[in-house]
Amino acid sequence: MPVEKIFWEDPYLTELTAGVRGVDGAVVTLDRTIFYAESGGQESDAGTIGGFTVVHAEKRGLEIYYTLESAHGLRTGDEASVRIDWDRRYRLMRLHFAAEIVLELVYRLYGRPQKIGAHIARDKARLDFAWEGRISDAFPGLMEQASKIIEADLPIISGFSNREQETRYWEIQDFARVPCGGTHLRRTGEVGRIRLKRDNIGRGKERVEISILEP
Repeated sequence: MPVEKIFWEDPYLTELTAGVRGVDGAVVTLDRTIFYAESGGQESDAGTIGGFTVVHAEKRGLEIYYTLESAHGLRTGDEASVRIDWDRRYRLMRLHFAAEIVLELVYRLYGRPQKIGAHIARDKARLDFAWEGRISDAFPGLMEQASKIIEADLPIISGFSNREQETRYWEIQDFARVPCGGTHLRRTGEVGRIRLKRDNIGRGKERVEISILEP
C-alpha cells in the first residue's frame, strides 16, 4: 500500500509523526507523509524526517522515496517526526494557484494555446506556450480577470477524481474544474497581488513569469 499523502487532506499541516516503512541506505519510505515530492511542475517541499534533512524527494508511481543525510540511523518500524518548511510550502501553494488561474484564463480567452512547459518555484512560477507574437499583449486582460478571481476570495474545492489511482482535481465554482495533484489553497484570496512578466524563449515560444507582490 503506498504512502498516505496527508498533504492532500491538510496542506496546511506542518508536522506529524510517521512510521518508517522501509530503509535502503539513505532512502526511506513512510506510512504517511506531509512532505510533497516534485510533481506536475511544483517543486518539492523542504524539511526533515526524524530530524534529518531531506536531500531529495522523488515520486515513483504512487510511492514517495525520501533521500536523507547518509548517517540518519533510522530503521524500519521506527517512528519519525516529519516537519516541513512552512514558509516555502505556502509560497509554493500561492504561486501554484496563481499559475493555475492564469493558465485557465489563457485557455479561456485565447483558444487553448499549447502549453509547452511549467514550473513552480518558491520565488516565481512560469508558464511556457507555443505562441506567435508577444504574449505580454494579453497581460492587461489576464490581469484584470485574474485580479477579480483573487479579490473575490472564492472557495477552492480539492478532491479525488479517482481515489484508487490517486488522481486529483481542484475546482472553483462557475470558473473551472482542473485535474491537478498539487497542494492547494483554501481560497483564492490567499494568492495575493500578482505580477506578470514576459520572456521570449525562442521563435514561436513565449513565457509568462508570475510573481507575488508582498505588502
